[in-house]
Amino acid sequence: QVQLVPSGGGLVQPGGSLRLSCSAPGSGLSFTAMAWYRQPPGKERELVAQIAGGGVTNYADSVKGRFTISRDKTLSTTYLQMNSLKPEDTGVYYCDARYGSVWMRRWGQGTQVTVSS
Repeated sequence: QVQLVPSGGGLVQPGGSLRLSCSAPGSGLSFTAMAWYRQPPGKERELVAQIAGGGVTNYADSVKGRFTISRDKTLSTTYLQMNSLKPEDTGVYYCDARYGSVWMRRWGQGTQVTVSS
């Protein structure tokens, strides 16, 4: 069963940066789109950013201008560059991938991002 594995989370001070990455190790799959979600403490999971095969991106209003989603050439790995981090960016970050027309929705454990002084 294909699993998406996000990494790169950690503890960072407000104003700092982190870079997350996500891939499906060993799958050899190329996806048609990839996305990052996050779940703040006590809240529901929300879409952060999305990128399609043509490079078209979509961002939540709360992260526009601070976060950048990118992907490798084969769309098998996605990255999320997070700058100017705020305490409200704290949460567990997950990635998702669309294979053909179907999103995988296999969330796994995610990677924890904590923004705190």
